[in-house]
Amino acid sequence: MNLLDYSHGIYAFDSGYLRPNLVAVHLIESAGRVAFVDTGTFETLPHALAALERLGLTPEAVDYVMLTHIHLDHAGGAGVMMAVFPNARLVVHPRGARHMAEPSKLMVGVEAVYGKERTRELYGELKPIAAERIIEAHDGTRLRLGERELLCIDTPGHARHHIAIFDTQSRGIFTGDTLGISYRELVVDGRPFLFPTTSPSQFDPLAMCASVERMMVLQPEAAYLTHFGRLSEPHRHAPELLHRMDDFVRIAKDAARDAAQKVGAGGTAANTLHEIINAALSTNLRDYLLTAARTHGSRLSDDELMSILHIDIDLNAQGLALWAAMAV
Repeated sequence: MNLLDYSHGIYAFDSGYLRPNLVAVHLIESAGRVAFVDTGTFETLPHALAALERLGLTPEAVDYVMLTHIHLDHAGGAGVMMAVFPNARLVVHPRGARHMAEPSKLMVGVEAVYGKERTRELYGELKPIAAERIIEAHDGTRLRLGERELLCIDTPGHARHHIAIFDTQSRGIFTGDTLGISYRELVVDGRPFLFPTTSPSQFDPLAMCASVERMMVLQPEAAYLTHFGRLSEPHRHAPELLHRMDDFVRIAKDAARDAAQKVGAGGTAANTLHEIINAALSTNLRDYLLTAARTHGSRLSDDELMSILHIDIDLNAQGLALWAAMAV
């Protein structure tokens, strides 16, 4: 296991989900006490235990398992982690707390996206977490970890159950998916390639813009993205993210307008508005991101880029299609 040391007692390791450098789990240590931020899936636990051992710590040192939101690439390992960290409390947005205590409805929602068989393959059986071990992180919740304070802020846009966690000591902010995605394979000459994640089913561009601006008001010195790792000087990169989000919204509106015209001209019942929008978006987002990566300076082939981006293109198209179908 490669444990990345970002200094200030902040570490990261790969969760092992699907491919390398897709999902990072962050570990914060202060005075021998630990918080994990996001969990990956049930397969992440051995990596988390190895990280603790590498730092000379035990499972009893974990005070918090913190979820930026409850999408299962971020929260699927929460139940198995809580089962082996006896002193830990789960920290989650109030909208997500009931789903961590009773995850059956959450699984049904995930199965609607991936299908039942693929969901079980990816995420196994979610373990419920006792309600008395759950802290509902309302906007402004402050938690003490060793000698530092962690501030939770409500950051909707990607999902309505999303929080960011600001470490007041290091001035680092753990952004989950609200500040987008920056895969390490797409870094060119030290410059990150940042783009939004609009996966189903609660994407809200106005809320996302407000959340990004609110995070930047805190003047963080670094952002820690679940996809993937440390982003220095995030205030320099936030405008790029918002510009690409505007492009995503424009692409979605264009696809929705074209789809509405096709349906109005006599589209068949099977070709619902959402299906037509989603099909167009899959193609248009692919073209947009490949062009943007080339403009950024990436020398990877189209096949190599698609091996990195295809999951996000599919999920982003689904989320944008749902939003656009309701907006037209």
